[in-house]
Amino acid sequence: MVVTSIVVGLVLTVLTLVLTLVTISKGYSYKHTIDPLNKEDEVREFSGNGKRL
Repeated sequence: MVVTSIVVGLVLTVLTLVLTLVTISKGYSYKHTIDPLNKEDEVREFSGNGKRL
């Protein structure tokens, strides 16, 4: 009974470790992108005096 509990605990620990590493790896490999600004957004970003709005 004790050996079975230890084996089950080790299997769950290894499974958790593997899933954690896979999740972290997928997160780092995700290509983040940003949308380009529209002309309207560029005009709103700066006023005529060079200061941000």
